[in-house]
Amino acid sequence: MSPKLVALMAACLVATAVAAPPAPEALLPQGLDWRQPPGMPLVRGAWVLGAENREGLYAFRVELKAGARLPVHTHPDTRYSTVLSGTLYVGFGEQADDAQLVAVPAGAVYVAPAGQPHYLLARDGDVIYQEGGFGPTATIPFKP
Repeated sequence: MSPKLVALMAACLVATAVAAPPAPEALLPQGLDWRQPPGMPLVRGAWVLGAENREGLYAFRVELKAGARLPVHTHPDTRYSTVLSGTLYVGFGEQADDAQLVAVPAGAVYVAPAGQPHYLLARDGDVIYQEGGFGPTATIPFKP
């Protein structure tokens, strides 16, 4: 092996050994692009990762003020929702029925299968939850 090649390889090894690993990037809530659905002043959401119309994994953050309701709707993909704060009340079915709501407390996860009509309520106070799935996706108001 030539001395120049050995020196080049040694320089590459030294440069690699000293290069700092990339730092993690924190995606803070205040830096997200929050949007309110029309006619729903107690609701706002933001794409944390991915987007509704893109293929691939996504994360969507939702904030509900106390008393906020999301009417019966479906999604074309299965969604996995983690409640970050508060207690989210979730019901499955083609008609909203408060008697059928299930409490999903902070730290818990619920799964809404693709095409499953469901509805949500922030009954006891403010709620923050985050949904994940594989897009493209959509929120489709349920029409029986």
